[in-house]
Amino acid sequence: MPPSRRSRRVTDFLVAHFNLVRGLHILSAIAFMAGMLYLPRLFVYHSKAAPGSEMHETFTVMERRLLRGIINPASIATALFGLGLILADAQIRGWSFLLEPWMATKLVALVGLYGFHGFLSASRKKFEKGEYPRSEKFWRMVNEIPFVLAIVIVVSVTTKFLNH
Repeated sequence: MPPSRRSRRVTDFLVAHFNLVRGLHILSAIAFMAGMLYLPRLFVYHSKAAPGSEMHETFTVMERRLLRGIINPASIATALFGLGLILADAQIRGWSFLLEPWMATKLVALVGLYGFHGFLSASRKKFEKGEYPRSEKFWRMVNEIPFVLAIVIVVSVTTKFLNH
């Protein structure tokens, strides 16, 4: 099957099942956000544990399992379902919607969210080595960053800045 025909079948499937893809995107985003909100909270308490202690080892296991078992898979699923929605939307109304202010705002917030995900992942590796990269106070302050970005993303998409 030629690639253009195959890609047409994929976009036809995505358009026909748009609400299913959107629902799966929302569910995976919920799991992604839950993990992104919980991991910095674990870092708050991990910051208090002495390197090499039993508590340090417990937090290390919890953080690794949270990142590898929930956050990473959910972030990948969120991105894939989101790309599916973009392809379906492009088929329905053309690619120009990507340039609309609400979508540009969402995409910028997503870059921030995935960047913060990378920062948390790198920080987890430092904690695992017994290097505590930031203070307890720092982790308490940045704990809210994913939620603020989620607010920007959800409000951008649901209101489209009232342009319709």
